[in-house]
Amino acid sequence: MAREINYDIVIVGAGPAGSSAAFSAAKTGARVALLEKEETIAQTVRTSGVTWMDSIREFEIPEYCYNPVRNYGFCSPGNEVVISSDTPMAAVLDVRKTYRWLAEKARKQDVELYTSTAVTNATRSPHGITLHATSNKEEILFHAKIVIDASGFQSVVAKSLGLVTQWKRFGAGAEYEVEVENADPDTWWLMVGQDYSPAGYAWIFPMGGKIVRIGVGVGKPESALDPTERLEQIMQKKLGPISKLGKITQIEFHYGLIPNDGLSRKTVYDNLILVGDTAGQANPLVLEGIRYAIRFGRVAGDVAANAILSGDLSEKSLKPYEGNWKKAIQKKIESASKVQTRWIGLSDKEWDKELDIIKELSIDEFLDFIKADFSLASIIKMAVSHPKMAVRQLFNIVKSTGKS
Repeated sequence: MAREINYDIVIVGAGPAGSSAAFSAAKTGARVALLEKEETIAQTVRTSGVTWMDSIREFEIPEYCYNPVRNYGFCSPGNEVVISSDTPMAAVLDVRKTYRWLAEKARKQDVELYTSTAVTNATRSPHGITLHATSNKEEILFHAKIVIDASGFQSVVAKSLGLVTQWKRFGAGAEYEVEVENADPDTWWLMVGQDYSPAGYAWIFPMGGKIVRIGVGVGKPESALDPTERLEQIMQKKLGPISKLGKITQIEFHYGLIPNDGLSRKTVYDNLILVGDTAGQANPLVLEGIRYAIRFGRVAGDVAANAILSGDLSEKSLKPYEGNWKKAIQKKIESASKVQTRWIGLSDKEWDKELDIIKELSIDEFLDFIKADFSLASIIKMAVSHPKMAVRQLFNIVKSTGKS
């Protein structure tokens, strides 16, 4: 017979969105459970961990969790550009250390963490949502007034309740964490063109010391290519900047999926909030979303906790969460999606020309572009056609509008 436990808020998935939501919700005194299907937090790594120093400072992520980056290389089959900053403006996270730090922050707020706990079904009840779970071979029913679905790409709760279907467009990424002979801890590389990925890009992201991550991302359904096979090929051939790394010793393999369907999902329902990859909150240009997961995870936790205090668990009560993230990133993501659609169709020669345009950008312009830190629909027409003389005008317009 299943054990039954009651909570104010149950959060499914102890990634950056889930742990951040748990931390914020518990600060108000709500009784919060955080469920993680793996034996330990970040037991499996599914992301390359790229983020930005302004987000590092915003979330007060400790120095031991990341490697700062100040040189940004972009390589196509026949062209290459490196844009540099005096101080680091990007970073590569140690995903395990970062996720575990976030989960520990939640635990210190008296969040009850359940590892090895997989949700198998979700049903509505008179008082909220009941999650049917297997936890260390024990059957448990978690009764929640509010559930926050932070289960990532699989969207376990929302899918079980029949509210969403599987993502139609997504990125598949394969990556090796490796030790190399000639590491440059200050420099990352993005590599584009058909040899690297027919619908995506490859990367070299430094972890500090002699450790780097080499990976390949492929857009689905645009390409049927297996990113793992292509990763093996480019490492064996030592294409582009990989040739400069010297001897490569593999340490660990990572594989992950990230939504690339735009912000197409409704993210609040009665008693339920969707956040992070479950909500599709990812930057389409480089398919990174950890900063969004942490930021909007905290918002989700705050909104859920306030709903508990008010006694109103309706969709209307939870709507401020959706209003918050939409105001912050919806226009930026929509604009970035249009640029990404154009990028996917570029030939190798067109990529070579694209890098000539990128060479014209200042460091701030380049990073604003890669971060998808723009929002006006009117300027995206300029970005899509990329008239070289209009690039600076484009980014001046972006900056003049202010940032969310």
